[in-house]
Amino acid sequence: MKRTTVLRAQLLLAVGGWLLAGTNGLAQVDPEHRNLLELGYDEPLAGQGPQGIYAYYYYNQPDVLSTNVDLRLAIAPVYLDGELGLKRWLSPNTDIGFGFSGGAFGDNYYEVRQGSYIKNESFDGSGGGVSLSVYQLLNPGVLIPVSVIVRGGGRYAAYTDAGDTAANFALPANQTTTYTLAGIRMAGKEPNLYPDLGLELSGWFERQWRFNSDPYGFNNDRRLNPNTDLYWLYAGLNYAWTNSGQMASLAVTAGGSTDADRLTAYRLGGVLPLVAEYPLTLPGYYYEELTATRFVHIYTAYNVPLEPEHRLLFRVEAATAHLEYLPGFEQRSDWQTGAGCGLTFAPKNKNFKVVLRYGYGFNAMRNGREGAQSVGLLFQYDFEARKKKNLGQ
Repeated sequence: MKRTTVLRAQLLLAVGGWLLAGTNGLAQVDPEHRNLLELGYDEPLAGQGPQGIYAYYYYNQPDVLSTNVDLRLAIAPVYLDGELGLKRWLSPNTDIGFGFSGGAFGDNYYEVRQGSYIKNESFDGSGGGVSLSVYQLLNPGVLIPVSVIVRGGGRYAAYTDAGDTAANFALPANQTTTYTLAGIRMAGKEPNLYPDLGLELSGWFERQWRFNSDPYGFNNDRRLNPNTDLYWLYAGLNYAWTNSGQMASLAVTAGGSTDADRLTAYRLGGVLPLVAEYPLTLPGYYYEELTATRFVHIYTAYNVPLEPEHRLLFRVEAATAHLEYLPGFEQRSDWQTGAGCGLTFAPKNKNFKVVLRYGYGFNAMRNGREGAQSVGLLFQYDFEARKKKNLGQ
């Protein structure tokens, strides 16, 4: 019996999302109290791709058990991601975090080649993992913090047929993967939908070790590599002019890999902004439509208010990427570009935000032609907004 679309639709459920290449989560102990509901949906107007959808509740509570213990949780219908942070545990400027995650559909794989979603080569994956992180602040007392982050952990994934998976398609063996991640980050960005302010410069390196690299597929026609290296740089800026209500965003991400395979390569496409800590969005494209071993991704957006109270905004955005494709996933062009627009509404107290959006993928392949469209909805509810307003924040 086939699962319903709602159950299989990634249930990306972002789980606080933040899954770039599958392992790295939030890169610092979050010092702010947060109580958010996040929803996102992206629907192609032509063709059928992996369903772009997430829904999760994000909760962060500083000083949950004592003054130096923080708890972060991202709760989706069938997935949980969290971290218990111990502030100043090793030194006045050193925090540690114990991460945990697990549930259903967090390791799903979607085969998309040249704009075609190939369901009989796609499959579901469920599992979980644990991690230990060290966060070292390098410049205490300075307005813009610079931190070093080191993380190590492991993850187990079990793969099952997705309903449309071909009967003669051999699934990958269930996987145990360990990894180490190291990065340096200046400043940071909030885990909110289109935050008004944000600045980050960061660089990352991750090494993955897979315990089982047996071939799989049709007559074992595809392989998994025992080790993969991933590395990327990120620079991002969000800035809002409070008097005019206008806001600008710019983000540049560049990444590469060594010995990446289908399950570890970079995946680009779609417009869901909270599906990863560093989302590689391309308006108009399917979610995870493009598979690359190296890339440069540039994203920009601008908001303009449509009325004096700045509650209704018109948003335009564009993204482009230069890609080195994983062999077998090549496209006509090394450049992929999309653009879109939308309407954003937030009431005066800003307790919620809703975005209706449209996107066009200029180079997305559909039935042998370039060009694809999508529409979508984004929603955020901040349960703390009224309290912050009453406190004058």
